[in-house]
Amino acid sequence: MARRVSGRKTSGKTAGQTTQATRTEFRPSREEILRYIEQNPDRSGKREIAKAFSLKGQDRIWLKDLLRELQDEGLVSKNRKRLLKPGALPNVVVLDVYGRNDEGGLLARPSEFESDGPVPIVSIRSPRGVKGPTPGIGDRLLAKVFPADDPAGLAYTGRVIRVFEKRREAVLGVFRVMRDGTFRIEPVERRQPELTIESEYRGDAKHGDLVEVEPLRTGRYGVPRGKVIAVLGSMTSEKAVSMIAIHAHDIPHIFPQSALAEADAARPATMAGREDWRKVPLVTIDPADAKDHDDAVFAEPDPDERNPGGVIVTVAIADVAAYVLPNSALDREALRRGNSVYFPDRVVPMLPERISNDLCSLREGQNRPALAVRMTFSAEGRKIRHSFHRVMMRSAARLSYPQAQAAIDGRLDETTEPILDRVLRPLWNAYAVLQRGRNAREPLELDLPERKILLKPDGTVGRVVVPERLEAHKLIEEFMIQANVAAAESLEAKRQALVYRIHDAPSLAKQETLREFLQSIGMTLARGAQLRPAQFNQILKRVGGTDSEELVNEVVLRTQSQAEYSPGNIGHFGLNLHRYAHFTSPIRRYADLIVHRALISALGLGRDGITPNEEARLDEISGLISAAERRAMAAERETIDRLVAGYLAERKGEAFEGRISGVTKAGLFVQLPEFGADGFVPISTLGGDYYIYDESTHSLFGERTGRGYQLADRVEVRLVEVAPLAGALRFEMLSEPKALPGGKRSFHKAKKRPAARGKRPAARARRSR
Repeated sequence: MARRVSGRKTSGKTAGQTTQATRTEFRPSREEILRYIEQNPDRSGKREIAKAFSLKGQDRIWLKDLLRELQDEGLVSKNRKRLLKPGALPNVVVLDVYGRNDEGGLLARPSEFESDGPVPIVSIRSPRGVKGPTPGIGDRLLAKVFPADDPAGLAYTGRVIRVFEKRREAVLGVFRVMRDGTFRIEPVERRQPELTIESEYRGDAKHGDLVEVEPLRTGRYGVPRGKVIAVLGSMTSEKAVSMIAIHAHDIPHIFPQSALAEADAARPATMAGREDWRKVPLVTIDPADAKDHDDAVFAEPDPDERNPGGVIVTVAIADVAAYVLPNSALDREALRRGNSVYFPDRVVPMLPERISNDLCSLREGQNRPALAVRMTFSAEGRKIRHSFHRVMMRSAARLSYPQAQAAIDGRLDETTEPILDRVLRPLWNAYAVLQRGRNAREPLELDLPERKILLKPDGTVGRVVVPERLEAHKLIEEFMIQANVAAAESLEAKRQALVYRIHDAPSLAKQETLREFLQSIGMTLARGAQLRPAQFNQILKRVGGTDSEELVNEVVLRTQSQAEYSPGNIGHFGLNLHRYAHFTSPIRRYADLIVHRALISALGLGRDGITPNEEARLDEISGLISAAERRAMAAERETIDRLVAGYLAERKGEAFEGRISGVTKAGLFVQLPEFGADGFVPISTLGGDYYIYDESTHSLFGERTGRGYQLADRVEVRLVEVAPLAGALRFEMLSEPKALPGGKRSFHKAKKRPAARGKRPAARARRSR
């Protein structure tokens, strides 16, 4: 029941003041607020709660304070702009169907769930009018979920929005003809069993083919049997390894004829409705091996005397929206792909080459349509104003990152020398200005080097390198960030619906885990309000140059939430920005194409902008492209694992210097920095003690000695087993366990936890050196 609260007596008749002698307000109780949030997850923002309970004026301030109290107490959590009960699902979520109830209805679980509580179960309503296949067990789907009042324990009901492409109950493997003439399937997944194939079930498969196999029913003993149902390609080609990930993750890689026909029929854009920017000396700066160029930059001093030391930065982005129209065959395929996928041996593009590498690539000296933003910054790096323009441009030069950097460092070539003073130096001067703004903003600064695999002509690994992080990289990155911010600001100002790139703050649970970990290495972190990026940076700065630097960087990274796309804005925590929308890569990201269309509509730049149907589907589109991004990341990571495992297959028995990259109840993951590959050390092979897993310190402790291994430790391991097709490595630990930070305090704390353990000493295999 709502509580009655008497207002204070007021006097005076000044405009804008209350003239009532007394005022009576009704404020809901904490229980009513919590019940409303639970029952209305899609309408649980602060404004929506205030509207539901008719709260105005001072009551809204009271509500804001109450909601903060509920968050601090862990009774609600924040998701985008909405409040949820801890462990509650957002309004739109990706689900995996795992079974049926007694009445034959489908049951599903969220494909990703970070809460420590039980995974919620969703009862799927019978879909009506849903495009695509009917969902079944084993399918993944996008659904809108609603809290269920079910005594049987079901947390939600769900209405299907989209069923992702159905996968047959089949496994992937490589067809092998054995010496005795029998046929086997070598698995490509680490936990997949080997299969035997009878002659009548081999189909057209030949030795070395990547095949899709349907497992057959078999007895309890012997190797399971299977039937070849599709030959996907030969593993003897130089692009065979990425093909495994493409098929394992159902990544669309063959364009339908309708999309190719539209691409082939496309003609270069004209000047109609465009400003002529062909004399603006915009340049592209990309990796040396880039085939498409979707962004170009230019900078100059601001001539306005009222802005001394200020600069004008121009960013021009390929106008993909001019060629890929809403609901066209090209558009439907681009949404299905979500983004381009980059493997070491190939690229699976979001758009056909006719669009991505030709009509929309900002080639040097050729007319190309673009959507450009011109931004004015003060000498302190604060953006004063910006404006968007639909233009026709002509790139003045195609530069690589090393080439542009070399020119600034004094090593000129025939391309960079003519544009040094007019183009390159103004770019670097503008970057210095923007860097001041970035330093004041204090985004999260993690130092985690990225490795790149260089392949030989036969598709095998040549070497693994860590590309140098140049100032040219940082310049382009900062220019693109500012362009993305400008896009979000313009669309918000026009009240235009859009897709944001959001990054939530770390959850309170993850912050507490970080706090416990820092205590274990002698560092303190105050309890209280939500941490900001600057506070994480202070932590990283304190450990800079110490033995704990790599470890703390790794733990801080694992504390962060995963970025995603959403029509609801919560800001970008890592970049420390209130609003952020991907705008700068529409050739390879569907999210950017949606933002381009929104800008075209909101700013009156043409008739090929966002449609009402797209606006109504932004929740669905955001879910689809977020899932596609995670799919691409997993496929790229697995391909690198397989390539490196194949490279190391002939080096079994060798010892390597490594770094512990993961600690689990089952054992240790060890990364070889030279190759960027991870292998596993089972806990049962550590020997010498009975090891206990401590989550808070990311370590395994010996029960008897209190010594052990911790995340980011430098260790020596021996490679004992390699499964190239599965990308799996198994190591033997050669380094002795060490005394861990925190000493007996951390050790006794770990002993109290009922954590999973390895085998007892008597049953453990001893380590041999």
